[in-house]
Amino acid sequence: MERFGEQEELILEFPCDFPIKIVGRADVAFHVRICEIVCRHDEGFNPDEHVQRRDSSAGKYHSLTVNLRATSKAQINAVYQDLKACELVLWAL
Repeated sequence: MERFGEQEELILEFPCDFPIKIVGRADVAFHVRICEIVCRHDEGFNPDEHVQRRDSSAGKYHSLTVNLRATSKAQINAVYQDLKACELVLWAL
């Protein structure tokens, strides 16, 4: 029985592709830093193949969707921690 305010934990089978959406100010440094962070956690990460970028309508922000090849929940958590610690990241989902 599901109760209001409670969520079932997401069940993943590893390895799997795990998309992460990251938003920051429109700056080349933002794109480069995000790719550096993800590369530390995913040796097979290729920015040319695994990153999609969208610009805000006013051009002030970039939204990057990176496709992480996740091997564990700990790996995903570590990526989110590094993204959270990055001063160029406004938010990540």
